[in-house]
Amino acid sequence: MVAGGILFIPSATAYAEKKSAQAEKSMAQKERKHELMRDMPLFLDSLKTELSYPMAWGNSDITDFDQWKETARARMTEEMLPPPPKAESYDMVIVESEKRDGYTAHKIEFNLTKYSRVGAYLLVPDGEGPFPGIVALHDHGAHYTIGKEKMVRPFGVDKEILDDALAWADNLYEQQFVGDYLAKNGYVVLSTDALMWGERGCKEGSDNTHLASVAGNFLLVGRNLSAWMTYEDMLATEFLATLPETDPERLGCVGLSMGGYRSWMLAAMSPLIKASVAVCWMTTTDAMMHWTYGRHERGGYANNLGGVHNYLDYPHIASMACPNALMLVNGETDKLFKPHAVKECYDIIRRVYESRDASDKFECHLLSQGHEMPKTVQKSTLDFFDKHLNSNAKQ
Repeated sequence: MVAGGILFIPSATAYAEKKSAQAEKSMAQKERKHELMRDMPLFLDSLKTELSYPMAWGNSDITDFDQWKETARARMTEEMLPPPPKAESYDMVIVESEKRDGYTAHKIEFNLTKYSRVGAYLLVPDGEGPFPGIVALHDHGAHYTIGKEKMVRPFGVDKEILDDALAWADNLYEQQFVGDYLAKNGYVVLSTDALMWGERGCKEGSDNTHLASVAGNFLLVGRNLSAWMTYEDMLATEFLATLPETDPERLGCVGLSMGGYRSWMLAAMSPLIKASVAVCWMTTTDAMMHWTYGRHERGGYANNLGGVHNYLDYPHIASMACPNALMLVNGETDKLFKPHAVKECYDIIRRVYESRDASDKFECHLLSQGHEMPKTVQKSTLDFFDKHLNSNAKQ
């Protein structure tokens, strides 16, 4: 340091004192009080001990199963916040069609709710119906540019969309579109975009940040974005049931990842669904929100049901599909869902089916695979639907 032309060199003692003060300041900053870490409250474990799930079958004091399901659905609807109002009419129009091997693919538009007119793919098998119907529910993947195109090979679209869909099918579905595969084998298939995906995305572009903001804004107007998705899936099922090509008594649903979540949620909430397949989405709240191996994704805006968790955990909800057919598939190397939690969920759901003498309607598989739905799982899905929905299928 220079002062008045004289060079001053700090003493070793002064230098040491300065470094010590800096270290103390740094330590004080590190030790500053806080109550949040890794986006979770430090009292997370205490909160989880308060989740006793009193509405679960076996925990509830309701002993009549049908009454329990009715009461549980009512409680869920209340906690999920109000659903969107129904459209006065579907007013469906076919925009474009393409003949494929064993079925015809239609691009349609219809009024899904009072607020939303949506595009969708409707696949109709060759031959004389009515046919069993499947609601094909797309995944999340933090990939918003396509939705229904993840389940049905698109046509009449820009090359960018087609290439996007083909790459996605290659990544998660072993190059085979689930919707097309089922349609070729005798099922009417309906697939729409969930809000935030595909043609229903943000004008500014959809990403995880937008998803968080949209979810928060929905809460400000008294709605739950995740629940809104389930409500719309229920309305899409009601629409599928009205089509002359479809047998309303033989409806099912299928999906991977978020689509798997949507599948068992739909089966739990809609009495129209008689068989459902959910791939790579099943866990407990405890495992999802865990300091060691939790997903740490803010609870997941696409599967956050708010107050429902004060009454039911994820497997308890899925068990509401009973006694209708339910198949769950998960992967041993799936990094999103820990096998021990998956097995715990399987046990919970299995006990419910056993209590109703419906064990033959429940299948669960923990396979040597990751977060994906390869052709082998799609074949198992078809076999499951053939068994429970399509008595005319070749066994």
